[in-house]
Amino acid sequence: MEKQNLSEALGRTTYPGRGIVIGTSADGKHAVTAYFIMGRSENSRNRVFVPDGEGIRTQAYDPSKMVDPSLIIYAPVRVWGKTTIVTNGDQTDTVYDGIRQGKSFEESLRSRTFEPDGPNYTPRISGVMNIQNGVYDYQLSILKSNNGDPSSCQRFTYSYENPAAGEGHFIHTYAQDGNPLPSFEGEPERVAIEGEIGDFTRTVWESLNEENKVSLFVRFIDIATGEAQTRIVNKNI
Repeated sequence: MEKQNLSEALGRTTYPGRGIVIGTSADGKHAVTAYFIMGRSENSRNRVFVPDGEGIRTQAYDPSKMVDPSLIIYAPVRVWGKTTIVTNGDQTDTVYDGIRQGKSFEESLRSRTFEPDGPNYTPRISGVMNIQNGVYDYQLSILKSNNGDPSSCQRFTYSYENPAAGEGHFIHTYAQDGNPLPSFEGEPERVAIEGEIGDFTRTVWESLNEENKVSLFVRFIDIATGEAQTRIVNKNI
């Protein structure tokens, strides 16, 4: 798979939905992740990311305008030991609990399917970053309907060992805007990871559609020490 420019990959559609990027910094010293949310409805756009322990959670920007908290209020990022979990829904908690119980990432997600928001049936996308004694690997997963058929769940897990410096993988919920929204297809996209955390954060945020983007989380983790740097960007603040 050809490595793409991340900015171009992010800007290819006005509505990729929610997206996860995981990879390695250009200098090879940091594990990198970005998670963003977008919205078309007032309810979806009425959100911000806020810190929550070592992770983050979503909350209403204006609680008086919150119509339905299901599927949009959750903890996208949690940390258990040396593992950072990033997902687009409450399956973050499912993976967190599973890992605590000694289950694998893939096994933990067996109890979940795509979101019950027909006719879109939004895929559940998830990622884990594992850093132990200076060794780093990551995994990405997508749980999706069978081309809009809710009777069939398709499960795909992708594992990346000894990831190369300056590259990562990008997975998002929707292939493009539409009605209903078409699910992401194929392997996670191979993308270039460039710049330090400030530059990388700006690249991701500025590449997302101005009208639809809502919030962005970025974290760089030093592979040798485990020390983490975090950036949060909210359109509503």
